[in-house]
Order: sequence, then structure tokens, then C-alpha cells
Amino acid sequence: MKPRRSYQQKLIRNYYENRDNIMMQSLSETVSELYLCGNDRRRGQLWKRAETAMKNMGVKPPEIERILKAHDLTALAALVSQKF
Repeated sequence: MKPRRSYQQKLIRNYYENRDNIMMQSLSETVSELYLCGNDRRRGQLWKRAETAMKNMGVKPPEIERILKAHDLTALAALVSQKF
């Protein structure tokens, strides 16, 4: 494996420094897409993406499970607004 160049190291470091903001933006976009989505298959993919983002943000597992089990878009939107 080749050693990483300085610009690559900087990109990686910046990603991990801003990971919470990136996940919050992703979750925010997912909420918008879920609201507008009419396709059940796509909606399932979006809920999986929301689950991943919540886990990466450090949301407690019982809260994630409650939101996902009920597919509660209102609770998901409230979580986003609470974290922002």
C-alpha cells in the first residue's frame, strides 16, 4: 500500500472533523426526500439511509428503533431540527 500524500491526509482528516455536520446534512436531505417520495421501494432505501445517518450521529439505539419501527417521519424531522 502506498503512503498517502499530504492532500489525501488532509481530505481524510477534514472528513472526520466534519462527520457530524455531513451526517446531519444527509439526514436532513433524507427527511425531505421521504416526505416527497411516492415509491415504496425508494422509501425503504431512504429509511435505511436515515438509520445509517442516525447511527453515525450517535443517536441512542432505542430512539432509532422507535422511529424506524413506526416509520415516524414527524419524529425524524423533529430529531433533525433538535440536532441543528
